[in-house]
Amino acid sequence: MPDLDFREVQRRFAAHLRDPERHAAPEGIEERRMAIYRRLFINNVEDLLGRAYPVLSGLHGPERWSRLVRDFYREHGCHTPYFPRLGEEFLDYLTEERGQRLDDFPFLAELAHYERAEVVVAQQDEGPETTAAGSIDPTGDPMTGVPVLSGAARLLAYEYPVHRIGPDFLPETPGEPPTYLVVFRDRDGRTRFIELNALSARILWYVEHEPAPGANLVLRVAADFELPADERLHRSAEELFRQWLQRGVLAGVRTTS
Repeated sequence: MPDLDFREVQRRFAAHLRDPERHAAPEGIEERRMAIYRRLFINNVEDLLGRAYPVLSGLHGPERWSRLVRDFYREHGCHTPYFPRLGEEFLDYLTEERGQRLDDFPFLAELAHYERAEVVVAQQDEGPETTAAGSIDPTGDPMTGVPVLSGAARLLAYEYPVHRIGPDFLPETPGEPPTYLVVFRDRDGRTRFIELNALSARILWYVEHEPAPGANLVLRVAADFELPADERLHRSAEELFRQWLQRGVLAGVRTTS
């Protein structure tokens, strides 16, 4: 039937655009036109992903970036029909499918994840001012109340110091210790990051996953790291909570109504 023939032409057309070396173009289409299609399609994908991952694309340079994007385009079966969501699909490809190849940067997937996290944070809603457990007070006491992570904040952990990677710093081996970061929007709406140590990262992990009054979280972390839960540790933690509140890492303190 004609509609089946047309679908077959579409399939061959798409296969050729994805991998012209393995799949011939559909019959009856002038090669000059196919060359234009190929160039426009891959250039659009390269441009979109280059803007989504500016550090990564800059480090690769035009030729290596083009090869990486073509690998993605050829090997990954996208699950979204929306062109702007290709950035998510590209990250899926790098983290779950590509594996480590000979000419890849060892930090390729982690740097891509970090750059994507910045985009997500920039676009994410901060979340409601109330929860099922009560209201959120942005000026509350984080030691007696329950600190609440901003809906636009992301706690991240990497083997490589991804926030420092650039043309003058291309690490070949993982860092020691791991890199802990929180990416967030500050009170002026700008995307920022803070590098954390293992202790502050653990506190923030508890804030996100096992919320409790700040004073209780200090006791948990003291036990985890075998530290004395003395006044000095409580003062340091309180100062840390208040800095996070002031900068926008925390949405506020949850208070029961």
